[in-house]
Amino acid sequence: MKRDSQNNLTRGLTDYLETLQMAGVDVIPRGEHLPMTPTASSVEKQPVEVPAVVVPVVELPVTPSVPMGDSGLDLAAEDRAAALQQLAAQVAQCQMCAELVGNRTQTVFGVGNPYSELVFLGEAPGADEDKQGIPFVGRAGKLLTDMIEKGMKLKRDDVYICNILRCRPPGNRNPSPDEAACCRPFLDATLQVIRPKYLCCLGAIAATNLLNSQETIGRLRGRVLDYQGIKVVCTYHPAYLLRNPSAKGAAWDDLKLLMREMGLPVP
Repeated sequence: MKRDSQNNLTRGLTDYLETLQMAGVDVIPRGEHLPMTPTASSVEKQPVEVPAVVVPVVELPVTPSVPMGDSGLDLAAEDRAAALQQLAAQVAQCQMCAELVGNRTQTVFGVGNPYSELVFLGEAPGADEDKQGIPFVGRAGKLLTDMIEKGMKLKRDDVYICNILRCRPPGNRNPSPDEAACCRPFLDATLQVIRPKYLCCLGAIAATNLLNSQETIGRLRGRVLDYQGIKVVCTYHPAYLLRNPSAKGAAWDDLKLLMREMGLPVP
């Protein structure tokens, strides 16, 4: 019986470490986050906490030359699209959040121009996104497309769009802190590859998680904030705007603030 218990513990610990490795966690810090001597129950039940500073290592495949994109950006000689595909494959194998894994149809990584100066960040995929594997494709996605194309006069394909979570939460509930922490290395690695100059947070969940802030979206919007050298503008989530059309004017003000920072013409 003792040998069986040890074998079960070894298998559980091995599975646990392989799960962390698939998420890009190479170092497990000693301290209060993980027990020094794991037990079978702790391996099975303990929530996984991923330090925000740990990100997957992404090697950028170098290409001989990269053509100029439609956006007019001077592209560096590296294949960021391939790097994002590599990262998306890691996300697709992630098993860290049992409830999300059991609920998802597929992971929803991100979409758009990997060389874009602007990234839009939402909170999590919904039902439509879970089915198609693309962020912001439902009613809220259509409104976001209008905000980008009709409001900012950009093409949706010229920006990059992703979420805090890469899996749909059951019932479209808000991401839990543990889930956001588990997914954070993938977000950090995405930004590491794209290296945007500007970031627009869509809603309170995206803003507070990115900025590690407790302020409300009402206090965060209307200002140009900073995240690791990236200029950040926060606004309401398109889904909120669908429920509260009276807030569209305030969201337009936020977009105009972003456009001025980007040097785009503002109506």
